Amino acid sequence: MSATREKRILVAAVGNMWLADDGFGGEVAKRLLAREQPRGVQVMDFGTGGLDLAYEVMSGYDALVLVDVSRQGGEPGTLYVMEAEEDSVEGTIEDGETLNPHGMDPRTVLRFVRAVGGWPGTVRVVACEPATVEEMAIGLSPEVEGVVDRAVGVVEDTIAEIRNGA
Repeated sequence: MSATREKRILVAAVGNMWLADDGFGGEVAKRLLAREQPRGVQVMDFGTGGLDLAYEVMSGYDALVLVDVSRQGGEPGTLYVMEAEEDSVEGTIEDGETLNPHGMDPRTVLRFVRAVGGWPGTVRVVACEPATVEEMAIGLSPEVEGVVDRAVGVVEDTIAEIRNGA
């Protein structure tokens, strides 16, 4: 038996499936859940439940991989892997501030987790440039749908990197 502890990694999908490409994270999570994951890896779809995500992160993970859409200025369907450093998360959660448990975007979740001292050691964001998230629609745009399987591979590669200390 190995003396080293298995890293606990949370893969957290966020987004609103009612807003077209904002459902990207949930679709990636669905496909990941259909595959066997390494020990210590938990895949969860939080939808718009940001406060639930914050509480789950604070339960003691070594790493967090957020899966979401992100407007970075690229072509729709472009995938990004970004590292979030604790010191780079701007803003604070003020004492007495009201938080909407269904309206916490990933940045607010990270501010909250940092504020209560629950920051996991590593935070990576696997994101996709959306085509549309402004109007109500179920289903991903062709550009985003076309990269979901590749995004699953990117998440799995990211998990392997974290497990290997990268």
